[in-house]
Amino acid sequence: MDPERARELLAEERRRIERALPGLAHADTGEEIDELDPGNLATDLYQDELDEGLADDLRGQLAAIERAEPRRAAATYGLSIESGEPIPDERLEAIPTAERTAEEEARRA
Repeated sequence: MDPERARELLAEERRRIERALPGLAHADTGEEIDELDPGNLATDLYQDELDEGLADDLRGQLAAIERAEPRRAAATYGLSIESGEPIPDERLEAIPTAERTAEEEARRA
């Protein structure tokens, strides 16, 4: 993969994640709710847990970007960390943080 395109992909992915993370924080609307109503509590709890799960996923993706950037700088971005085989450009376009070929990733699953 072209080094400039790799830089663009990783930068775009970082921006996407950094824009999404703050939106997952619990927002107090200031609206009065009946805190003794189990329905209200359940809804809030569900939303908080969903948001936290999504935030965890995004933090994991951000960590993958932070692992990919040094590989890009070292000119090893696009090579599997497992075998050293090239990761197809199509895979990197779809998943800029891919660390392994699709076959290697399937074997891990």
